[in-house]
Amino acid sequence: MPAAGKPGFETTLAVRDACLCLHVQRAARALARRFDDALRPIGLTNGQFSLLMSLNRPEPPDMGAIASLLGMDRTTLTAALKPLRRRRLVKVAAHPADRRSRLVTLTPGGRRLLARAVPIWRRSHAAVEALLPDGEPDRLRRNLRAVS
Repeated sequence: MPAAGKPGFETTLAVRDACLCLHVQRAARALARRFDDALRPIGLTNGQFSLLMSLNRPEPPDMGAIASLLGMDRTTLTAALKPLRRRRLVKVAAHPADRRSRLVTLTPGGRRLLARAVPIWRRSHAAVEALLPDGEPDRLRRNLRAVS
């Protein structure tokens, strides 16, 4: 019998088997490694690909819109943009209507790199979806959106 206030090993096993957060984190790490490996030959991580893709819009988004789409805070976004800025893949500029706000734009080099990355992403994504039973990718996406 576990001491009062201290969970026993059976609790550890129950959490291991049931914790949605743990299972989503493990799956996210595995997917991140898969996409990192696929994108490595062109010098991108999966996070950088997602960030570049979030900028692929008719009008440049502001930092808040990007952070919201990617589910990160602005400080993390600022840090994630630094290597892309150093590589001249993105440009950050003051919003013309509100100098306190920053707009982020893909540079021509960023667009070219993103165009090279998309076929790699498509192949990798199809391989991941093939691991799931028929119809399950859409169900998984719906369920993940419901909790995010």
